[in-house]
Amino acid sequence: MKNVTLLFLMMLVSTISFGQKLETVYLDSKDSTANMYIAVIPESKPIKAFMFLLDGFGASPQDVLLETELPKYAAQQGILTIIPILKTGPLYFGTDSASQQSLKNQIEGVITSYHLQGKDFYIGGFSIGGSCVVKYAELAVEKNYVVKPKAVFAVDAPLDWERIYNSAKRVVRLSVPAQVNGEVTYMIARIEKEMKGTPQTALKNFHNSSPYSFSDTTQRAVKTLVNTPIMLLTEPDIQWWLSQRGYDYSYINATDQAAMINELQRLGNSNAILMTTTDKGYRKPGNKRHPHSWSIADPEQLIKWLLSH
Repeated sequence: MKNVTLLFLMMLVSTISFGQKLETVYLDSKDSTANMYIAVIPESKPIKAFMFLLDGFGASPQDVLLETELPKYAAQQGILTIIPILKTGPLYFGTDSASQQSLKNQIEGVITSYHLQGKDFYIGGFSIGGSCVVKYAELAVEKNYVVKPKAVFAVDAPLDWERIYNSAKRVVRLSVPAQVNGEVTYMIARIEKEMKGTPQTALKNFHNSSPYSFSDTTQRAVKTLVNTPIMLLTEPDIQWWLSQRGYDYSYINATDQAAMINELQRLGNSNAILMTTTDKGYRKPGNKRHPHSWSIADPEQLIKWLLSH
């Protein structure tokens, strides 16, 4: 492990009723907003595996604990769960080199801190967090990391930055300016910044950064996952997207996920699964309807699938 220093500036420990312990660890003594994690540690069972869960853009570990019972159920099965904010902060891009290096450092550091050498490792994420973990799984194979996930999952993750960029530009073109969701224009500018150009001027950067690229006929990224169990989850409620956002299939993440799983299956990955749901997407608090939500991932079903590998 290179250049990983764990500075336990603050550790908040609380025991909760269903047999797990929470530890909040800050890795930078000068920053409490990033480079930290919450560990959800089994208390009633010995630790037999560990899992990283990454949340979406602008969210936090506390949001994960609110939105999904995955960490709770994982603890009941003897899985220690780490919910991080990377060094690149809550507004991280996920697939960029700085985010990937921070994730790698945290994984290596956690193995040392919690004595997890030889334990099975799983990784999953929601939205941008899903983009991040799929890219990590690819790089782990490509660069032969010591720590590779036994299985990976992503909940409604954007995977193809070229598709997202072109579709966002189309949303703007079809819309009255005052009615364009600010998230759309933000993503256009952010993608141009991260890719150092557009698909017309920097297509290679799009291919290199994207966990999946529809236009990359070499299949460079997906080929790395031929032997890795992967589950992509999505709730393609097109009627909701049309009525609530004015988006069609071109601007929802189900497009990337179905295409990637299709290519992986054709390449021979029999453990590449597309899980689609209906009316499962609701956000807490308040259970507000939204198909782009952690809740489309059933904790018991997902943990059972992870442990099967």
